[in-house]
Formats: sequence, structure tokens, C-alpha cells
Amino acid sequence: MHQYARYFERFRQMAHTRPLPELTPSDVQARYRAEVEAEAAQFGLQKPELEVERDIRAKIDAAFYEIFQNTQGETNKRWTYEAEIKRPYFHVTALEHNQLINWRKYLDFEEAEGDYQRVVFLYERCLVTCALYDEIWFRYARWMSAQEGKDEEVRNIYLRAATLFVPISRPGIRLQLAYFEEMCGRVDVARDIHAAVLMVLPDCVEAIVSWANLQRRQSGLDAAIEVYKAQIDSPAVDIFTKAALVTEWAYLLWKVKGSVDEARAAFVNNAQWYADSHWFWLKWLEFELEQPTNAELEAQHGERVKNVVVEMRTKSRLSPGIKQDVGQVYLNYLQLRGGKEAMKEFLLVDRELFGYVFPSARHTAQDVHDANRKHSPQSVSFITKAKQSKDASGVPELDETTRPSAERHFLKYYQLHRDPDPNAQGTADFA
Repeated sequence: MHQYARYFERFRQMAHTRPLPELTPSDVQARYRAEVEAEAAQFGLQKPELEVERDIRAKIDAAFYEIFQNTQGETNKRWTYEAEIKRPYFHVTALEHNQLINWRKYLDFEEAEGDYQRVVFLYERCLVTCALYDEIWFRYARWMSAQEGKDEEVRNIYLRAATLFVPISRPGIRLQLAYFEEMCGRVDVARDIHAAVLMVLPDCVEAIVSWANLQRRQSGLDAAIEVYKAQIDSPAVDIFTKAALVTEWAYLLWKVKGSVDEARAAFVNNAQWYADSHWFWLKWLEFELEQPTNAELEAQHGERVKNVVVEMRTKSRLSPGIKQDVGQVYLNYLQLRGGKEAMKEFLLVDRELFGYVFPSARHTAQDVHDANRKHSPQSVSFITKAKQSKDASGVPELDETTRPSAERHFLKYYQLHRDPDPNAQGTADFA
């Protein structure tokens, strides 16, 4: 781009030696000739052909110089961004953050300018360099979808991303394509996209939940539940994924069907199977905390919340730190919504979760609970004890291989991908 001035000067010199038909179309040349003859006629003159040609060449040169000035102005507006582009070609290695930041700013500028062709051209240039970055594909598709009558172009953007560049291990762009196809009335295509994702990623909770809700929107609540049942019964699906699906099923019964009792039953009946899932307990506790209550029902409501915490503490094999985190939610509940006796329960739970260790390593969780109720000076937290002796609570901890799966959170694409940090340094991960 920076060579345009040199190219123009060389063209300008060459233009003086070339015949007029090579410089402009015949209609433009005829217009210039008419203008020159009209100017001469105003003074009652008739210029010889050589002078006419000279004036025509001057007009052609002026027209090209105007184009040059426009080019110069547009180039100067973009030069700040162009000068920062260090890798204009495709490569499998990650870009530096400052390169991505520059492309974002460049796209912001071009979109603000509002020239459709220029914006499309810049996106295509950007994707040569940034083809492995989801955010650019998402941005391109969103911008294109805002243009009138561009559904096919939007589809092509999603298809290029999903079939060529973005790996299926990052399914967000494929799910977005499914939503787009559903919007366009191609529901079967949307279903097939979900099925294709799950063939490769059977434990992708976001894809399963998305598919279930596609079925709910198009075929009703029972169809959504069938999706959850099929995935929970599948041997290919991990037990901790199934735990997350049970919580989604319960929330579907609660939020969509409006049946709190059925939703609660889903949690209660499955607690024995998914006791080691952190997500299961979090969602169950969240469910109970969000139930409406009043002065008459508050005591019953408090017992239900307490029951979730007690079940989690005594049945799950989650790490002590995770149990303390969940217990802290209960402590906050007791502070904010507890009754007259709430602080007694608060201090009891506080001792059990954050207390000192028994001298003996063979006390069970029930021993600790009973001792705390008796205010024994040696009563301590069985969770704290578990930090020093893994079998001290009577419920062995999960092994190091299983623990990450048991304690992970199941987040959606939009929860994981926030606005980029404008001050980030180093290489930018693709995910």
C-alpha cells in the first residue's frame, strides 16, 4: 500500500507518451474534447488539434491526480493500522495479542466508515491471518447478518469456519450455525449439526442442552426430556456429564413445566448416583435457595437448604476445599435469612467446616458432628481433618485423576468468552 505514490509518479510520466485511447475510454475522451472545444468557443477561437490534445491530456492528468489524492487520504486514515500488521499470511501458530488488538481496531474503523465492499475485503484479509480464532468468525457473521438480504453470505461464513478452520473441540461456532439454520426454518439441519458435534464430543454439556432446548422449542417439553434421557442412558457419556444433565432436566421441570416437586424429586432421587459431582450440589442448592417463601414457609425452606448441605458433606467425596465453598453459601444463607436460632447452626457448621483436628485419625464425620453438638473442646471439622488424613471422615476422597472432572463447572460459550483485554500481552490462545 505504501508504494502507491511511487506507482502514480511512474504512471504519470508514462501517460505523457501513450496515445489517448490507452488512457481513457472513448466516451470520457469525447466528453473532455467537447469541454475543450466549448471553452475555446467562448472566446471565438478554434484550437488546432495539437492544442486540443494537450488540453485533453491535462484534464486526464487532473482526473488521475484527483484519484491519487483520494487514495492518499484513504491510505493515511488506515496507515496506523496497516503499519502494525506484522504477519499478513496464514500460520498455525498463535498470534501476539497486540496483533489481534490491531485487527479489532482496524475492523472497528472500517465498519464505522460504512463501505460494504471495504469491510468485506478487510474481513477476508483478516481471516487469512486469524482463521483459527473463533472471535473473528463470530464477528464477521454478526456483521454480515446485520446487512439486508445476506443470509446466504452468513451461512457461508459459518460453514467456512466450521468445516475448515475451527476445530470441533471448540463447538461454539457450530452451535451458532445451528441457531442460524433454525432461524431460517431448516430445523432438521440444526438437529444434524448438534448430532454431529456429539458424535465427536459426547460429553459436551452445552451441545446436549442446546439440542434439548431445540427440541423443546420445536416439539415440546417431552421431546426435550427424551434428549436428556437418551444421553443419561448412553454409556459413552461421562458420569459427571450425566450429573450436569440431571440438573438441567430438573431445571426444565421447574422453569418450563412449573413443577417444583418433580424438580426436587429429580435431585433427591439422583443424589446417590451423582454425589461426587460438585455441579450437582451447586445446582441443587441454587434450586432450593431460589424457591419463593414467606413467614409460614421459611422454617421448611431452611430445612430443605440445610438438607442439601448435610447430604453433600456426608455423602460426597469432593475435596475439603470444595465442601467448604458450598458450606460458605449455607453460612451466608443463615446470616441473611436465618431466624432466631440461626447463629447456633451457623457456629456449628462453621466449626465443622473450619475447626481443628481430632487427635485420633479414626473418627468419622458423625463423630465430629456429635462432638461439636456437645461442645467438646476436642471437636473439630472432619473436613479439616480430611486435609491431613484422607480417610478420616469416613468418606474417602476422589483420586487425583477423577477430581478435576468431579469439580469442574459446566459453562456456556458466552460465559467463557468475554470482551478481550485491550492490554493483554504475549500470545493469544485460539480458544
